Amino acid sequence: MSDPDPPEFCITHEVENQTTPLVDYNVFTTNMALLEAVKREGADWAIEDLTKFGEYLGRAETIELGALANRNPPVLKTFDRYGHRIDEVEFHPAWHELMAASVRQGIHSSSWAEPKRGAHVARAAAALMFTEIEAGTQCPITMTHASVPPLRKNKMLAGTWLPKLFTRTYDRRFEPVAGKTGALIGMGMTEKQGGSDVRTNKSQATLIDAQTGEYSIVGHKWFFSAPMCDAFLVLAQAKAGLSCFFMPRFLADGSLNSIRIQRLKDKLGNKSNASSEVEFFGAHAWLIGEEGRGVPTIIEMATYTRLDCGLGSTGLMHQALVQAIHHASMRTAFQRKLIDQPLMRNVLADLALEVEAATQLIMRTARAFDAQDDEREGHFRRIVTPAAKYFICKRAPAMGVEAMEVLGGNGYVEEGNLARIYREMPLNSIWEGSGNVMCLDLLRALSKTPDGLEVVQEEWRSVKGNNAVLDRFAKQLEIDIANATEPAARRLTERLAKCISAALMVQYSPNAVADLYCASRLDGNWGNAFGTLPESDQFLAVIDRAWSEKGLAVTRP
Repeated sequence: MSDPDPPEFCITHEVENQTTPLVDYNVFTTNMALLEAVKREGADWAIEDLTKFGEYLGRAETIELGALANRNPPVLKTFDRYGHRIDEVEFHPAWHELMAASVRQGIHSSSWAEPKRGAHVARAAAALMFTEIEAGTQCPITMTHASVPPLRKNKMLAGTWLPKLFTRTYDRRFEPVAGKTGALIGMGMTEKQGGSDVRTNKSQATLIDAQTGEYSIVGHKWFFSAPMCDAFLVLAQAKAGLSCFFMPRFLADGSLNSIRIQRLKDKLGNKSNASSEVEFFGAHAWLIGEEGRGVPTIIEMATYTRLDCGLGSTGLMHQALVQAIHHASMRTAFQRKLIDQPLMRNVLADLALEVEAATQLIMRTARAFDAQDDEREGHFRRIVTPAAKYFICKRAPAMGVEAMEVLGGNGYVEEGNLARIYREMPLNSIWEGSGNVMCLDLLRALSKTPDGLEVVQEEWRSVKGNNAVLDRFAKQLEIDIANATEPAARRLTERLAKCISAALMVQYSPNAVADLYCASRLDGNWGNAFGTLPESDQFLAVIDRAWSEKGLAVTRP
């Protein structure tokens, strides 16, 4: 006897007009602006390696690791089963797999361990891509990378620790560094009373051994990121003032240092990564640099971490964009694919312009980090890094919202990754100096390095005559810089970042992309929301720059 025909209402369970998951694609080769920047900025030798890394990152299994690490956040294990204080943080296996992949790629130290032309650019591209798939691992990887310049100020510590940092082996074991095959470095600056104003720090450092630079530190840190690291750079008050110290988790005799993790932070996003509150009960630490010169020492480190904030936000923005383009290329509404509808094209092209500008700006900044001995590039680093960090990180959340809206309700739910990306986006603006700190830092850099201003001006003066809108904008910007005031610092920082981005796009992006960016961002011919570009027949060409994978490319009319 055959089954009866199903009732008509069963057809409501047929799934139609839904997109497929965005998996099994190459994160690197689909991003034309990034691919071109790597070649242009001196890391053409890394193309093959970055292509392999991009393929790994785009695999369904790798993307799932990111989801698992965020669905299963770290747990603080204060005591062992016998009651001994251990202050250990336990992570899901997915976290460890992602950390191992990042270290294997060398994002934590390759630009120092294997110095060559374009080493920082190659490392920057890998860091940007990795953040697209999982952003929480950025914290310990970034801090380890940034710790190398200050560590080199102490020859004793450098001799012991740098070889451990320069390996490409991720060693997750919670034990003294002497027996490990690799190590990671964290940092702790913020205290309850101070936040960004680290000069108000109250943690006290008392000298124990003048010959070795060993101190004992009593105090706390209100935000102590990545407490699973093997050692930390911390700020504390010494006799001569605020100083920078190197504080290991374990001491030479194998005992735990007196670092007490009080609790892990319950954060809006960045769930896979552990952020903590800690207290120091006479923790042993060693001086980095000169006593009383802690702020300049940490600022040197912060320059590198600020670059990574810009890289991280650019990666998140690009991932949000490709999720939106992928959805719009497959989803039908009102008898047409979303990508074929003129207003949706405007939205997607507008988002793509934002990502291309961020990519051009942050990768040009990365090139300045490769020229460590070039005074002109040093000026560029000093001025543009805070501006790039400020503007890119400010633009990311607004862009994330718009990309989410392209997917509608499917973008707002936890299934998929746009909700996770959106929660992640505000963090890079807060980390390593919030918006006002960046803008004030830019004012200081402009006032103290007049030669540096000439270096930055050369970015737009070198393309003078190629775009009338940019020429007018740059002329007014130079007047604004000459009359800079603190209340106008945010506006000035934004305009500087836009001007350099536009100059780079005029020089390196297709004319259609550069012209649309200048017309919308520099000429006032743009609304207060994405999707308000002036009319153009070039929207698809702009979108293709951000997403060009064969078989997953934008649908042509």
